[in-house]
Amino acid sequence: MELIEYLNNSPMAFVIVCGILGLAVGSFLNVVILRLPVMMERQWHSQCRELLDSGSEKTGKKIQPPIHAQERFDLVYPPSRCPQCGHNIKALENIPVLSYLILKGKCSGCGIRIPFRYPLVESVTALFSMAVAWHFGFGWEAGAALLLTWSLICLTVIDIDHQLLPDGITLPFLWIGLFMSLFRIFTDSASAIIGALAGYLSLWSVYKIFKWTTGKEGMGYGDFKLLAMLGAWMGWKMILPVILLSSLVGAVVGIAMILLRGRDKNIPIPFGPYLATAGWICLLWGNNLVQLYKDWMGI
Repeated sequence: MELIEYLNNSPMAFVIVCGILGLAVGSFLNVVILRLPVMMERQWHSQCRELLDSGSEKTGKKIQPPIHAQERFDLVYPPSRCPQCGHNIKALENIPVLSYLILKGKCSGCGIRIPFRYPLVESVTALFSMAVAWHFGFGWEAGAALLLTWSLICLTVIDIDHQLLPDGITLPFLWIGLFMSLFRIFTDSASAIIGALAGYLSLWSVYKIFKWTTGKEGMGYGDFKLLAMLGAWMGWKMILPVILLSSLVGAVVGIAMILLRGRDKNIPIPFGPYLATAGWICLLWGNNLVQLYKDWMGI
């Protein structure tokens, strides 16, 4: 109780604690980012084998799963190890950011370079956590905003890597947003329910219209669910600002990549990171942005 009271009365201490917590969570997010897509792929393979087995019952031949599919693989097991030499990463080698600096960005077993993205994710998670703590202060809103922030970071990196927004993250957080609306955290229940519906249907409508007119798929269903999740957290009034802000950032980044890096305009660019970024910005400063727009338009 004394610690809670101290954090409540000392904003800077709360920010520092959230930053340290963010480093630890960022380390865990690296595990989720790396393993969750693999877990999903193995689950898909397992489901395909079940379908093939059900169709081969007449022949009596069963399809044997690959060896790796028979091994346990989740967010806890096997322990983290170097993909090159198999060196098990010890606890002292897994301290967020600090271990990377001490090891000079190299595996202690074989000397292969450790991707810089690991300390980057940890640092970004810590900085964003501190920003949330500073903005909301000690309380339920800060705790909820931290959870949403961490989920958005995880979704962003996975979508960049695999163009995939896992239901295992978006759907639970959609329900968490609806549940919190019962206590009027960020928004009320009516606004949250309408926000979830509007978020999903708005992008789904764009997807259908684009597909009917061009014959191509402009985005994936994961984007619909992500916007529905953001609508459940922030209410229907934030749907339009999120869409406009994400579209603006996405257009600028996409054009820059085409001009500067010669990226083929036909190669798909994941939209999830822009939705996640816009959603996080609107979570903290959405009302201010809307009011700034109204003042600019004289509304």
